[in-house]
Amino acid sequence: MSTDATDVTRLPPAPDVPLSLRERIAAIQVAHSGCEIFRDAGGPVTTVRIAPKWMMPPIIAVTSPRGARDVLTATYPAVDRDFPFMTEQQKLNGGSLLNFSHKDWVGRRRMLQPVFTTARIAELNEQMYDIATDAATSWRDGSEIDLDQESRRITMRVLGRTIMGFEPGSYTDELVDPLRRISKYIADRGRAPVKLPSWVPTRERRFAVRFNKVAHDLAAQILQDCRTDPKLSAPLVRAMMAARDPETAEPLPDEEICHELVIFLASGLETTATTLAYALWALGRNPVIFDRVAAEVSAVDEAALRTNPRSHLPYTVSVIQEALRLGGPTPAVMRIARQDMAVDGFRVEAGSMLMVGVYAMHRDPQLWDRPLEFDPDRFSGGRARMQWQFLPFGGGPRSCIGEFFALTAATLELASIVRHCRLTSRNATFPITAPLTIVPDGPIPALVQTVNA
Repeated sequence: MSTDATDVTRLPPAPDVPLSLRERIAAIQVAHSGCEIFRDAGGPVTTVRIAPKWMMPPIIAVTSPRGARDVLTATYPAVDRDFPFMTEQQKLNGGSLLNFSHKDWVGRRRMLQPVFTTARIAELNEQMYDIATDAATSWRDGSEIDLDQESRRITMRVLGRTIMGFEPGSYTDELVDPLRRISKYIADRGRAPVKLPSWVPTRERRFAVRFNKVAHDLAAQILQDCRTDPKLSAPLVRAMMAARDPETAEPLPDEEICHELVIFLASGLETTATTLAYALWALGRNPVIFDRVAAEVSAVDEAALRTNPRSHLPYTVSVIQEALRLGGPTPAVMRIARQDMAVDGFRVEAGSMLMVGVYAMHRDPQLWDRPLEFDPDRFSGGRARMQWQFLPFGGGPRSCIGEFFALTAATLELASIVRHCRLTSRNATFPITAPLTIVPDGPIPALVQTVNA
């Protein structure tokens, strides 16, 4: 919505959500479903006040496509990304593309963008497919697997071998639970109106600092290996090693490279792994959909899959998109309003926290037919018509840099697994929790039946 300053002053403020303070606090604690509560009580754009403005700015919960567009296409200096979750993450993990404010983000995005172009990702297709094939062919006929655990292992190998130049080994299982615990620590501090100073050695603070060092030590080893072996393929690491400050021509300090590697490892792992696990679980609950994917995959030559998987597997891509809609990792996308601005016909004051409820929009009965039903055919017409109601990777200039990588990896991984196995999900539901991103809340058991590739 393009509105000049005079127009903004004439707009009404976003109405306060008609919930008690206890209800507001309870809803803000659940990052994914909280926005559904705010929407149902106060409408698609509503103000949530938790504390006096001097203690905690008001939160504007946005769950309309038009409102999402207004927030996510707004650029600096109207909005920025320095909301509490990101500032808390930066204090613990260090500055990165994910949590930088606009000034530092611009140069870093320009530096890393070449790693994630369509052409560059296409060079990695064969590795991605083969990694998933190795995993699927190792599952024994009649065995039971945990889809969450196996999806994480596959995704970690893909990240490690294709763009980061390391062999994960046992790292996956050792990293995931601590990463999720740290995410909860960051989220709890980010949403608290009053918090202890970060130097107070609480139990969770001590754990977060200790494990952050473990993750950074791993990143430092990855960086050292790349320097020791010039032939080691690690495009993400080498892009940062080659980068130079545009003003001083100095290289990026090792410490900053390690900050980026830790964040890419954590966010990339959860994004693709959770999507893959949900897609496999949904196929294991829907034999008809499973058969359609299997027929599409088996009709394509493996060489073609490794070359251009998404063009050859339109229905499989739709399955991934539907998994992102119902089980994607993004509960909400946030910004800070730095100027008064218009959001879906309402005035939002400078200083407000803008929260676009992605999870709420993805399940909104006003936006989707049969919103809780897993139906990949809803994406058969492409995404253009639903651009601002389907936001698994955010939107606008600060959308996720790894979107194409994640979609391609998930498509190849799913295709490879379906080519070699038939899965039957044991659970009727897919339990989730959202410490910071949406992840499975416990094992996702499935029975394996091997098939001839």
